[in-house]
Amino acid sequence: MGNLKKLAGETAIYGMTTIVARIINFFFVPLYTRVIDTDAFGVYSEIISYIAILQALFAFGMETAFFRFANKQGNNPDRIFSTILVFLLSTSMAVLAAGIIFSSDIANLFGYVGRGELIWCSAAILAIDSFTSVIFARLRYQQKALKFGILKIIKILSETSFNLIFFLGFPTYAAAHPDSFLLKFLSPAPDGGYILFAILGSCIISSILFLPTLLRTKFVFSPALWKQLMIYAIPVVLSQLPGVLNDVTDRILFRFFSPAGESSSDLVGIFSANVKLAVFMTLFVQMFRFAAEPFFFSQGNKDDQKKIYADVMKYFVIFCVFIFLFVALYLDIFKLFIGSDFRVGIGVVPIMLLANIFLGINFNLSMWYKISGQTKYAINITLSGLLVTIVVNAVFMPYFGYYAAAFGHFFSYLAMIIVSWQLCRKYYFIPYDWKSAIIYISFGIALFILSRIVATTNGWINFAINSVFILAYLYFVIRKEKIDLKNIKHL
Repeated sequence: MGNLKKLAGETAIYGMTTIVARIINFFFVPLYTRVIDTDAFGVYSEIISYIAILQALFAFGMETAFFRFANKQGNNPDRIFSTILVFLLSTSMAVLAAGIIFSSDIANLFGYVGRGELIWCSAAILAIDSFTSVIFARLRYQQKALKFGILKIIKILSETSFNLIFFLGFPTYAAAHPDSFLLKFLSPAPDGGYILFAILGSCIISSILFLPTLLRTKFVFSPALWKQLMIYAIPVVLSQLPGVLNDVTDRILFRFFSPAGESSSDLVGIFSANVKLAVFMTLFVQMFRFAAEPFFFSQGNKDDQKKIYADVMKYFVIFCVFIFLFVALYLDIFKLFIGSDFRVGIGVVPIMLLANIFLGINFNLSMWYKISGQTKYAINITLSGLLVTIVVNAVFMPYFGYYAAAFGHFFSYLAMIIVSWQLCRKYYFIPYDWKSAIIYISFGIALFILSRIVATTNGWINFAINSVFILAYLYFVIRKEKIDLKNIKHL
């Protein structure tokens, strides 16, 4: 029990840093979408997508490899850490050098003419994050969760501070100092480059904080050990990459499949900003993941473990549908969070909310292969989702733009559920209550559609009607689950 409490405490710290980062990023959306236009936000969003993919590649799966080999009896964790550090330092320097040398060529290739600074800035972010990933991994291995959390929070707050400085202060400074050398890196008017340089600034701060660790490290590289690490890590990278691609590939596909006459950057910017409004669902799913995984594994020796997994799934869906209704029915209020130029794409928000419900269901389903040790099937499931994403976007994006991107996520995660469930039935059956899940999701969708049908031009009347719909959903849950409200206080 003591070990489980410790695990829960560490999970809370690791999870909190991710959640804090998402929340702060969300609250910057009103600033971003009011100060920069759809095109500039689209350029930033596309570049961030490339960074996410390349991070999965250039981290080389070394975090997982470090955990695997450092915990192996007879191995020297310091020697493993040093070998990985030297390797990642070498690859990171190569990435940075290539980004600087070819920045103008790459910028021109992608249509960012004259914006070479965006490329070398992205290369620097990629290089630093790839290099420091193993240092953060070592803190986790050493079970220094508090130190890990503090360093992550400092990084997050640094990025926040740089954002405020760039967006609120730099335009005024640039106007007063037109010859400043900083104008070689930053535009005098706010654009997506401000966000990238804020991220870079936080990466640099993070690196400085790691200097004491680096100075104490004896840099030794073992070719034999490196070979073993790579043999183990490459399949890890290949298994993780489809998941990353599935999350961000639509931003990239806009460049190739946007409707005729439409700017791909504008569409990416509009889509990316509206997706941010689904953050409540995203945060709930993220928090659930951090809390649920150790809980699921702790049930492994119980006779009713499979029933517990099924019950968790049902109540997860119930709460997710509530979040869907809360955001979707009050969308006229939530849309004020983003700039007026971006609100044309507000219709993607309910679709993305539903897609994220499916993503959460996929996490619940993933426990069958994690607990049974059949993780080899994970890549099959993720690849099926990626294939659907590519097909839906390639076929429908030229006609429906960002709506195709939203439905790409919707059908991709749905396809992953179907594939995972079929495998679950065959290899590790869990009696999920799919009937209830379908009923709750269908009822939520029906209420949303009905709200659109009866909507008026009066916002207060709509608010009242939609509040009744939410109460109707809660009443439906109470009756269906036979919840005795008198006993809730005793739970």
